[in-house]
Amino acid sequence: MIEAHLPALQVVVPLIAAPICVLLRDHRAAWLLTLVVSWLTFAIAIALLMKVLDTGPISYALGNWIAPWGIEYRLDPLNAFVLTIVAALGALVATYARVSVIAEIARERIYLFYCMYLLSLTGLLGIIITGDAFNIFVFLEISSLSSYVLISLGRDRRAMTAAYQYLIMGTIGATFILIGIGLLYMMTGTLNLADLAKRIPPIADSRTVLAAFGFITVGASLKLALFPLHQWLPNAYAYAPSSVSAFLAGTATKVSIYILLRFIFTVFGASFAFETLPLGEMLLALALLAMFVASTVAIFQQDIKRMLAYSSIAQIGYIILGISFATTTGLTAGILHIFNHALMKGGLFLALGCVFLKLGSVKLEDMKGIGRTMPITMAGFVVGGISLIGLPPTAGFISKWYLVLAALEKNWWPVAILIVLSSLLAVIYVWRVIEVAYFHAPPKRAQGDEVSEAPLSMLVPLWVLIGANLYFGIETSASVGVAKEAAIFLLRSGS
Repeated sequence: MIEAHLPALQVVVPLIAAPICVLLRDHRAAWLLTLVVSWLTFAIAIALLMKVLDTGPISYALGNWIAPWGIEYRLDPLNAFVLTIVAALGALVATYARVSVIAEIARERIYLFYCMYLLSLTGLLGIIITGDAFNIFVFLEISSLSSYVLISLGRDRRAMTAAYQYLIMGTIGATFILIGIGLLYMMTGTLNLADLAKRIPPIADSRTVLAAFGFITVGASLKLALFPLHQWLPNAYAYAPSSVSAFLAGTATKVSIYILLRFIFTVFGASFAFETLPLGEMLLALALLAMFVASTVAIFQQDIKRMLAYSSIAQIGYIILGISFATTTGLTAGILHIFNHALMKGGLFLALGCVFLKLGSVKLEDMKGIGRTMPITMAGFVVGGISLIGLPPTAGFISKWYLVLAALEKNWWPVAILIVLSSLLAVIYVWRVIEVAYFHAPPKRAQGDEVSEAPLSMLVPLWVLIGANLYFGIETSASVGVAKEAAIFLLRSGS
């Protein structure tokens, strides 16, 4: 009986738990509740993914009201895969957060952190699982509003400015998406995504549908921080508490990419987006610019969280590049890199959270010799950095390999060369950290002020993600298999 309602429980459980954190007010009880709920949502996500891969897409009508009269939750290989990624990051960061949050957030506000964390998780999971266009907007606002609060909880006063900047840009993006959804409803009379996909083709050449496509594409691009609509992201990641940076870097932009994929391929259709309209060429150009410009800017950053933020913009470029090919291999590469980038960037931000706990800083000049005093943490950072570059045997290598294959399939040799060259830029900014951490002597500190390793409760989640980077770089059948199935499903549904 419970199994039949897992799609609803995926959203309802964290949604109910969030206000309970406020009622509890005690930060230890709030953390324990968050921990249990986040791992429960991960277990539900795994069960749903297994069911989708076994039996095919799942449809769940809320209140037994059949779509389009009621709201439908629908799972297919794409969103079941993304759902699992988000739930996994949510569970690991919740485990990690206890010590980190106490060090970085005022104690009287910690229960609010856990409330907002669960609300953000609820919103992200809801976006992924819902089959209703307006519900996507509603859950987008839930996740966004809670994310603004999470960022603003940082002790640095610049966190408030970063949250405000994110609020302005995020609101513009969400408004664009809402306008696009409204235009589609005006033309079709339905908000159900499956119904929209059936009703749009006969009216696809109308100006209203073209305008809706433009609004939704630009709105989603702003939310996912596609170059040059990325201005909100560096400050948001740099000044947020460490747990928030890791959570958002691994989930928020990935879910926005999912929104773009869902509307382009499932609702409008690949032929409309890539043959009738020149979307592929536009995404290709912006992706290549992101890969080179953002990586170049990352090289000159002194704050390592800010460096990783610009790196994320570049990595989003790789994902969008795969989407721009509109082929099975290209889409497989893009979807696979959503997964792999969540692993690598989540792990890297967790490593920096450990460093911040002990040093009170993640600036390059303050990290001299940190590889000797925090060897386990920095070993994790090095492996994550290698995956970011895309070297074997890491997960980052696999998705970039598929990107190169996709470029060669289309006989685009220059693009394949650019993928390799842009990866070399990552070598430079990762090496800057390794050089300072391992080849500079640590500063002399007063007795009692020596830097030691982070606690086990932070190291275990860090190394789970870093270990996953190595595992999925060697054993690729699961990740590549699901990504390929999702790619085939998207292209088939959009044909």
